[in-house]
Amino acid sequence: MTHQGDDGTTGVGASSGYAAAQLTTAFVTALTHEDPAVRTRAEHRARQWGKVLSGMLTGTLRIGSRTPVEGLPAWVTPTVVRGGFATGDPAAGGPLEPDEVATAAAAGVPATRLDLFRHHLGPAGLADLAALLDAGTYRVTVPEEAVLLTVAWLVDAGDVAGAQTLVTTVAPFADRLRFLPRPAARPAPAPEVVWRATAGETAATLRARRPNPRVEAMREALEVWAPFGDDLLTLWLETVDGGRVAALVPDGWGDRAAALLDRYRALAAEHRLCRKHLNPKENLATLRSALVGAVEGHPLTARDRGRLQTAVDGMLAKRGVPGTDRHATLREVQAGVVALPTHDVLARAVADRVREHPADTGIYAPDALLAPVDGHPVPAGVERTVRRSTAATVERLVALGVVPSSEVLAGLVPQITAGVLAESWTDPRLRTLVAAAYGAFRHRRSLLLLDLARQVGFGELPWVAALAPHRTAGGAADVQRRTAVRVAGLALTAFPGTILPNPLVAELDTLLRAAGVDLPLTEELAADIFMGAFSAKFSRAAKLAAEVLAGTPYARYYGIDTDALLALSDGVSAVRGPHRGGLALLAAQRAGVDVDGRGWWSVATNGTVVEQAQVLTTHNLAALVAGLGVRPENGWEPLAQEAFGRVVTLVGRLPGDKRPLPTVKDAAYAWRQTLFFLSVSPAGATDRFLDLAGSQVAARPDVDRRRLLPLLAGLRGARSAPAHDEPHRRGVRVTRAAIPERFLGWSTDGHWMLRTP
Repeated sequence: MTHQGDDGTTGVGASSGYAAAQLTTAFVTALTHEDPAVRTRAEHRARQWGKVLSGMLTGTLRIGSRTPVEGLPAWVTPTVVRGGFATGDPAAGGPLEPDEVATAAAAGVPATRLDLFRHHLGPAGLADLAALLDAGTYRVTVPEEAVLLTVAWLVDAGDVAGAQTLVTTVAPFADRLRFLPRPAARPAPAPEVVWRATAGETAATLRARRPNPRVEAMREALEVWAPFGDDLLTLWLETVDGGRVAALVPDGWGDRAAALLDRYRALAAEHRLCRKHLNPKENLATLRSALVGAVEGHPLTARDRGRLQTAVDGMLAKRGVPGTDRHATLREVQAGVVALPTHDVLARAVADRVREHPADTGIYAPDALLAPVDGHPVPAGVERTVRRSTAATVERLVALGVVPSSEVLAGLVPQITAGVLAESWTDPRLRTLVAAAYGAFRHRRSLLLLDLARQVGFGELPWVAALAPHRTAGGAADVQRRTAVRVAGLALTAFPGTILPNPLVAELDTLLRAAGVDLPLTEELAADIFMGAFSAKFSRAAKLAAEVLAGTPYARYYGIDTDALLALSDGVSAVRGPHRGGLALLAAQRAGVDVDGRGWWSVATNGTVVEQAQVLTTHNLAALVAGLGVRPENGWEPLAQEAFGRVVTLVGRLPGDKRPLPTVKDAAYAWRQTLFFLSVSPAGATDRFLDLAGSQVAARPDVDRRRLLPLLAGLRGARSAPAHDEPHRRGVRVTRAAIPERFLGWSTDGHWMLRTP
């Protein structure tokens, strides 16, 4: 039994059974998969899971702890596998890299991490580090790689005591961990410019592209088996008399037939992609089979003769006699098709162009790389791969369609956050260093944590803490707050109807904390590990939402008593135990959970409770609007229409959907955002929305209408609920009799939307 971390870390239970299952899956894949690359990756996963299982069984790993690896403090970046399990290996550990070996050789010291550490604490090493700080020609891929640069900066700034404290903290691990940065040919680009993939990653992806088996089979059919079929047909045409095949046997025909069969066997042994020639229903196989019988001296039966005649007549009717103009024209066209470069060939040609760009940055002018290759247009798939590396502002990437979802956006925001956080220091060298360290920190994978524990924060890293006293830049807080508003606004306007993913919530929280803004942003908690408890910020978020929701369609639709939300106690809340009460108990009661019964826990039940908490807190929407002041340029009403459009799209996928429940959940989340956007829109927005949405639903197929009309009916009921039915001055309790069944994503007894015929 496990608890979720306060930041919404997901996982599946800290059990050796899960680790053993993952190890078995990886081991079987490594042994049986037909793709060598997949086998190699599976072997790596198997080794990692083997370490996890061994560490759990020997007690050297404490899964669920902020310090899961025995002997390593929380600030050491662990290697983490699926589900948040630490393997025991530090990410900054492992064998020396080639650049470390070269640095040791140049410094004249033994090639060990401890000797490199000691060297860089001396005058020559500190001078080298200072030169790197000045030039900015380095990269930090793991947070620990910023340690020695931080020491050098502190010494240069006269904070010898701070440098000594940092060295004392990290020195016990200097023999195992890399504390040196990686060399780079040029400084890092401006943090405002982001990209989904570097030029180096894009080139590798393009070069790894393999031929399409179906295309290669088609090419083999045209290039190998079509000419052979022509020769086979020509040979049988020698036996035609009066339109009848096999009516005569010309001189030397048997020898030519035997030679053709020898050629067939050689071709079949070499060319194995196209299997059409082996299909007994195909003309080519019919002609070949009859030829085998003729060479072996077996007379044709009446049935065989009929099949042979039909095959020859069919081939002549379809393509003409080999050697005629009609036949030659067809084969010429097919030869042109075979001569076309395949997508993998074009991908490698474009990869060669991409490799001319710096490998560690995005591409500023991708159009130049997408010109035709020897007159052949670049395939759409290759173009998409290249455009993923477009370097531009995040707004520009969204506009170009390079960022298709809020999840992808969340992966880019750390690049922006890194530069904005660095604004807290005036020294440009230090800004570059802090930005590099933060960018590496955001690649640190979350651990599976117990008892509402928090993940390690950036400020907890000893080298970051050592720099905190040197924050001097004025106005940084304003920049950080404005960036949070900008990012949150972009997420809401670009992807309405999609909840903010946890990584994006974490970035917003980091920016706001740096700006000194105390705003309760909440993560999406995983139902499979939820144990009935919410941290204090969830209650604060619900209270903030109550201020926004009172008397709105949102509150009426979901039957929210906003006065009750305002009266919630602060602090941790739980369904059971010492923290029983508050938001957790309210959410469970709203979900209809028998909290005092035995065996109430299940993933589905957990999901209903978590979703009710999301309804009550609006899952950050109220916090962003009321607490941060996010305002879309064109207002909230258009976003409500777009969010409902996502509802319609998702509901339309349900017929035939093999996994409908996730689709239903996503549609319910989009509907919740639709209601919120309407609730913060000007008066009359709900009426206008219902008119437009009604027309939109009317145009849908019957099965979609039966699922969507209850939503609109519920909104109409929430809009028109009379004031005298309100038992609270601010809050609104709307009974289920007043509103059709509310649209929620989770259900414990089969979702009503899936029961709709």
